[in-house]
Amino acid sequence: MKSAQEQFKIIMKGVNQVVSEENLMQKLEKSIASNTPLIVKLGLDPSAPDIHLGHAVVLRKIKQMQDLGHRAVIIIGDFTGRIGDPSGKSKTRKPLTTEQVLENAKTYKNQIFKILDKEKTDLRFNSEWLSKLNFEDILKLAGKVTVARILERDDFEKRYKNNEPIGLHEFFYPLMQAYDSVEIKADIEMGGTDQTFNILMGRTLQKDYGQDSQIALFMPLLEGTDGIEKMSKSLGNYIGIHENAVDIYQKTMTIPDSLIIKYFELATDIHPDEIELIKVELNNPNTNPRDVKMKLAKEITTLYCGSNEAEIAEDHFKTVFQKNLIPDDIAEFNLSSDFVTSDGQIDLVKIMVINELAKSNSEARRLIGQNAMKIDGERFNEFTMLNPHKSFTIQIGKSKFIKIKI
Repeated sequence: MKSAQEQFKIIMKGVNQVVSEENLMQKLEKSIASNTPLIVKLGLDPSAPDIHLGHAVVLRKIKQMQDLGHRAVIIIGDFTGRIGDPSGKSKTRKPLTTEQVLENAKTYKNQIFKILDKEKTDLRFNSEWLSKLNFEDILKLAGKVTVARILERDDFEKRYKNNEPIGLHEFFYPLMQAYDSVEIKADIEMGGTDQTFNILMGRTLQKDYGQDSQIALFMPLLEGTDGIEKMSKSLGNYIGIHENAVDIYQKTMTIPDSLIIKYFELATDIHPDEIELIKVELNNPNTNPRDVKMKLAKEITTLYCGSNEAEIAEDHFKTVFQKNLIPDDIAEFNLSSDFVTSDGQIDLVKIMVINELAKSNSEARRLIGQNAMKIDGERFNEFTMLNPHKSFTIQIGKSKFIKIKI
C-alpha cells in the first residue's frame, strides 16, 4: 500500500474542493495503520444514463482510489428517483416509475464497469434502507435539520424568492442522500460541485448518528469539445466512453489547447508528477501543442478502447488530418437502383443519410451547400451527380468517408 502522502497526492489531482484536507490525511493514515480500505461513496441519479467523459470525471477518481486499495459503494437512488430529485433544477423533477428506475439501473451497470473495478465495487439501491423507515423514523430524521438550513440550498433559495412552488417532499431529498452515508458508513463521498449541499449534509448527519464525518470530495465540471459549455450530449460537445476509438481520438483532438492540462487531470489516470512534466513541455515555446494533445487523445482512447484500437485511431488521424489522405479501411456501400434516378443521376443526399454521414436530408443539403463534401478528393456541391459507372469515394468534412461501389 502506498504511503498516506502519496495517496493524498493522487487523490487530490484535479480536485475542485475537499472538506477537509486534514481529515482526509487522517483517514488515510488510519486506513494504512488498520489495513482497512476506505469506503468511497457515489450516489447516481437513476435517470437514463449515457456516460461521457464529463460524467466519467468522478468515476475515474474513484477508480484511482480503488487502485490505491479502497472500496467503492455506488448507490443507485431508486427510492429517491421515485420521489423526484430537484438538485440544481428550477422546477420539481418528474418522478420515475419503479420499472423506469430498474431499467436505467441495468444500463448503469453496463457502463460504470467500463471504468470501475468490479471486484472492488458494491452496487446498492437506497430503497434497501429508505423504504424500511416508518413515519416515526422519518420525523426523527426531519428533526435533525431546520427549514432555514434547507433553504440555504441554492436552487431552493432561488425558487422560494421567486415564489415558485417547492414540494414539501423535496426538502427530504438532501436528508435521504445524507442518510445513505449513515447507512453505509461512508468515509468519502464523491460528487460534482452541484452536489455540495447534499454531500455536506451527509457529514452533518453522520456526526448526529455518532459516526466519523465523511470527507466531501468535489470534482470540477468538465467543459466539452467547444471549450465553453459543460460537456453535454444535448449540446453536441461530448465525447462518449462507448464511442469507437477513431471518434474518441478525433473528438479529443478538437478541444482547445487551453484545456489540455485539465483533460489530463480529469479524464486520465496519469500520475500528478507526470502531468507537471507535461505542463513544462507545453510551456516550452518549441513545443507544438498538437503533439501534446495527440498524447492526450491516445491516453483517453486507450482507457476506453485498449492500446491496439488507440494505435489504429492515431494512425487514422495521421492519415486523414495530417497527410490529408483517404484511409484504406473505410466502409463500403453497394449502390442500388433505389439511389439512381431515371435520368442516371445518383442521389447523394439519400446516400449520406442512409450511411449516417448526415442525420437528415436537410443536414445533408446544408453540408453540401457549405462545401463540406468531396468526391474522390475534389470539392462537390451538388445534391446529385451523373452516374460515373465506376466506384468512387464520398468524404464529408475531415473524418467521414464512404466508398460507393458501382
